[in-house]
Amino acid sequence: MSDHHHNVLLLGFTDQAAGRRAYEDAMHLPGLRQLAVLERSAEGIVDIPESHIRGAGVPTVGSGLVGGLVGLLGGPIGVLLGFAAGAAIGNAAEQTEMTDGGAGLIVLSSRVESGRALLVADLVEHDSAPADELAAKYGASVERITAEEFAEQVRAAKERAQEA
Repeated sequence: MSDHHHNVLLLGFTDQAAGRRAYEDAMHLPGLRQLAVLERSAEGIVDIPESHIRGAGVPTVGSGLVGGLVGLLGGPIGVLLGFAAGAAIGNAAEQTEMTDGGAGLIVLSSRVESGRALLVADLVEHDSAPADELAAKYGASVERITAEEFAEQVRAAKERAQEA
């Protein structure tokens, strides 16, 4: 790849333990934004034993700091109120992002067969080699979905759920 591509990378594992081991290595993929392991038990129950969001908490803290700086104009109480208001706004934005991520994992859960695992990575790839090498190391199948296409799949699933 000559330029960057924002993809959702799906690595399929027949062995759940291999999926969890690959998770640790995937944490170091260049351009990683979010990562999760989905597993389905033999009884059909889906679990997310591992997940990571790069920069989680940053919007909340950053907005709180900006609010605190603006609050300096109002004195010590202004700083406190400004920080609280900024943190609340940042937290709301972060919660929206986490809700969308959760909806994405729900959509993908249908792809996980009993006794298997799926490693899901949201990343900006400049080169597909690191992720392909990770998949080869653990004997995983690889599927790439563009972030735009995946967002459309999640949006369509939300609409179907609201209609039902």
